[in-house]
Amino acid sequence: MSASSSEAAPARFNPAFATVTTLFFMWGFATASIDPLVPSVRAVFSLSYTEAMLTQFAFFLAYGVISIPAAFVLERTGYARTILISLGAMILGCLLMPAATHLDAYVLVLVALFVIAAGITQLQVAANPLAALLGKPQGSHFRLTLSQTFNSLGTVIAPLIGSYIVLRGGVFGAHAGADMRGATLRNIDTQFLIIAGVIVLLALFIWRLRRLLRVPQEEQEATASPFAAFASRWALFGGLAIFLYVGAEVSIGSILINFLHQPAVMNVSFEQAGRLLSFYWGGAMVGRALGSLVLIRVPASRALAFVAGAALLLCLVVTQTGGSVAGYAAIAVGFFNSIMFPTIFTLTLERADAPTSSTSGLLCMAIVGGAVLPVITGLAADRAGLAIAFFVPLAAYACILVFALAGSRRHAV
Repeated sequence: MSASSSEAAPARFNPAFATVTTLFFMWGFATASIDPLVPSVRAVFSLSYTEAMLTQFAFFLAYGVISIPAAFVLERTGYARTILISLGAMILGCLLMPAATHLDAYVLVLVALFVIAAGITQLQVAANPLAALLGKPQGSHFRLTLSQTFNSLGTVIAPLIGSYIVLRGGVFGAHAGADMRGATLRNIDTQFLIIAGVIVLLALFIWRLRRLLRVPQEEQEATASPFAAFASRWALFGGLAIFLYVGAEVSIGSILINFLHQPAVMNVSFEQAGRLLSFYWGGAMVGRALGSLVLIRVPASRALAFVAGAALLLCLVVTQTGGSVAGYAAIAVGFFNSIMFPTIFTLTLERADAPTSSTSGLLCMAIVGGAVLPVITGLAADRAGLAIAFFVPLAAYACILVFALAGSRRHAV
């Protein structure tokens, strides 16, 4: 790179980073929109907890299927084109949802969710490393955590809007019936059509600013293998940590509305429980905003160990108590989830002896934990109750604590 281009680079990075951060907000909004959908489809299609959790399974399964091909696409097309392809897939999935509800087919709802998640997967494979790369290496933890703060803003707003749209009236009204069931299906359509419209506007915005998203690493990694990260033990270890973190976070978010609705916990309506869910995701947003400042001074591995231990203890409180204490403990886990994803991601990128695109593909593939652990949690809820089901995320946080302690001792693998 010439001296003049090197000098120009910092001027590009600030607006480029701001542009990438809008993507974090959008996929957070789309992902958290699934949480109000879980009680909706459970009521409309008369499902068990396990069957209702298939919404999360279909959504997060895309990470396991799409991530490695997404890394290949990223290597061949670059960041800007990959992001635009991703947004197009998300729009397609949102438009499939009205067709699925019109045909009254739960299977097609799952297909639509898979397509949306396929776009989000491709988006994450590009945007997570891009946020880390747009600036000095020592600031990567800060930048990715800050971007994740805006991701959390999307997850806070989505349950509020989703609960207002899909968890009021219809089958959740005072007079449920066949016509009420149809009303809830139309509410689901409205939710996803709104999301599609917002993504269209975002895609136009990204297309206009696409030149900002070029970084020098694109040329260096053009020939990297998308499977290279599988040869790095640290990349695999980081992948396991991501698998468990996402699985734990999604499991709690998925059952929280039903958990808080129980008479033995908070005894609130589904719509009120949906609003309380926003505090779970809001805690993550506040935690990431504070965490981005803490990570300037505190080593990422130590910060990760602290929040993993705290989340573990809160899950233990949920399993051993009841009433509002258990309810607030479950909500509070969101605050300590805050910095887990960005610190695991950047710690792995730093230590893995594999190309960035390949490692990012592996880590995003590991988000498939959001498909696996919620189903296990649903099985536990059906057999032993919602409180006991919190032992599933508890075990996941214990393993993440081990990863953090190992990260504090090792600098490379």
